[in-house]
Amino acid sequence: MISFIVPAHNEESGIAQTLQAIHNSARATGQPYEVIVVDDASTDATAQIASQHNATVLPVNHRQISATRNSGGRAARGHRLFFVDADTIINPLAVAAALRAMDKGAAGGGASTKFEDTVPLYARLLFFMLFIGGKIAEITGGAFMFCTRKAFDAVGGFDERLYAAEEIAMASALKREGPFVVLWKRVITSGRRFRALSGLQMIVTAIRLAFLPSQTLTRRSSVKKVWYNSDRTSDEKISNALTTRVSNAIALFIMLVLLTAPIWFFVPWPQTLFASPLGAVRILIGIILSHAGLLLWPFAILLFRTLLRQTRWVERMKMSALLAFCVWRALDSTQAALRVWMWLFHHL
Repeated sequence: MISFIVPAHNEESGIAQTLQAIHNSARATGQPYEVIVVDDASTDATAQIASQHNATVLPVNHRQISATRNSGGRAARGHRLFFVDADTIINPLAVAAALRAMDKGAAGGGASTKFEDTVPLYARLLFFMLFIGGKIAEITGGAFMFCTRKAFDAVGGFDERLYAAEEIAMASALKREGPFVVLWKRVITSGRRFRALSGLQMIVTAIRLAFLPSQTLTRRSSVKKVWYNSDRTSDEKISNALTTRVSNAIALFIMLVLLTAPIWFFVPWPQTLFASPLGAVRILIGIILSHAGLLLWPFAILLFRTLLRQTRWVERMKMSALLAFCVWRALDSTQAALRVWMWLFHHL
């Protein structure tokens, strides 16, 4: 038995498509399966539409994604559990690859995502970077995750202290039970969060998540605008407000700087603050790159804490190598940031 668990809150506009894709993918496996929609306090027709598409509806009132996923996982009868977000379209290739991975001993895994609809360009670049980073760190988002029943029970499911990033905590926990596999097969998800918020709002949220994780991740109010918005009326629209367009343009510039970082190391630092337009751009890019690297410090701390809890030697070796790289780059960025501010102070 394979169980597909779909956490849902006010998803009437897209859940039919999600469920149809699950049925198509499940039938292609030739194995018995069930689909459970965990309806978390929806006020629309989510539950009715789910029932019409041959899903078992489990009503809950958590308003917390980790608790909602856990309710579905505990109610599921399957030996293989798939957690699929209600705005995500999976495919038979991804499901087949996940089953093969678990047959080979994986405790769990996930798939990277791509957008099915219009989103700001910076968001596509960000997802490309997250795809590469996720493959290296062997973590994924929660749009499509899977694990064995044994591993789910062993780790106690998703961490219900968290209102966001629970999938990262789950991936870390599953690695203690066996390999965690990030598939090359990708699934399609909605870009509605990137349409609802501006680029700078997303960047500020990311910084808060990095440097104030406890205060941000354990309070629904801190992440409500990003992950717990009940209003779906603006899901399909990108704001044309000038402030949003400027914010998205700034976010796009930052993404381009991060993607082209190696090139800028070969561009000489100017002798004076405004020696030339290229010099001014070089200074701005130096400020962005040096400070972006500081985000590796909280990631290194997270890796170190995870490493202390890890029991499998293979994962210990991988985490140690990744931790060493993060500390090296974070130290280099710290030194670079100090040099930048000393240079600016001297020339101002």
